[in-house]
Amino acid sequence: MRLLRIGPPGQERPCAVHPDGTTRDLSAWVPDWSGAALDPGRLRELGRRLAREGSRLPVAGPHERVGPPVRPGGHVLSIGLNYRAHAAEAGMEVPDEPYVSSKAPSTVVGPFDDLVIPPGSLKTDWEVELAVVIGRRAQYLPGRQHALDHVAGFCTADDVSERGWLLERGGQWIKGKSFETFTPLGPHLVTPDEVGDPRSLRLTCHVNGRRMQDGHTGDMVFDVAHVVWYLSQFTVLQPGDVVLTGSPAGISLARPDVDFLRPGDLLEVEVGGLGAQRQRCRAFQSEREAVTAPGSTEGR
Repeated sequence: MRLLRIGPPGQERPCAVHPDGTTRDLSAWVPDWSGAALDPGRLRELGRRLAREGSRLPVAGPHERVGPPVRPGGHVLSIGLNYRAHAAEAGMEVPDEPYVSSKAPSTVVGPFDDLVIPPGSLKTDWEVELAVVIGRRAQYLPGRQHALDHVAGFCTADDVSERGWLLERGGQWIKGKSFETFTPLGPHLVTPDEVGDPRSLRLTCHVNGRRMQDGHTGDMVFDVAHVVWYLSQFTVLQPGDVVLTGSPAGISLARPDVDFLRPGDLLEVEVGGLGAQRQRCRAFQSEREAVTAPGSTEGR
């Protein structure tokens, strides 16, 4: 199945793509794409029911906002230097074990929402990635052969990072990764049966129409099964947690001829078969600035 959430921020409804190609509202069947609704067994049952009965469900409006395909609030974990070509461009050795950092849940936004450049940022950078959404609690898994049983599905992600805060301010990488809007997800959460082998997916990133990244999950140092197994050895993975599995080569940090992101830039990232994102970059605007901007009715 291809799952998505439609509606204004905080009011998204759980939807899925019907076999006839229409997007159907599944609110009558599930409260949201979170918690128990993401269990792989339950999703298989819902898929069969969607094929049988889905034509009776309401069709989601084609011009409604697409939100992140899983309800934000869970853990967001980011795997670093997980592509051989990316490690090479960074001038670093391929790691013996996965590098792991966290991102704040507030970074998660929809695939077409604006990307907000933080105040004073000069080094906001892109990283197209394959995201894994956990569907079943995972703790101390006995081996990687069991790991994919705990995956609800996969989606396109952009693990946006502010390199100044990430590398020049000391401490942990979480500081450069936790700005609002820094984890666009979606449009779809695609179940494993539709994805096939997650080691055979192409990843691309374009900035203002120029291709910056063009990689392949076959270049991963640690594949999805290994990453999920590894994480379960030191933390409990819960339904709705998101794992960003690493970026291929081509980030701005490694390319002195390429500018970092600026307001007005257009960012497009895609993982093959999972859907494309499109974000316009804009400068941060405080609530006060927003209500007093031209066109605002405040004070009238």
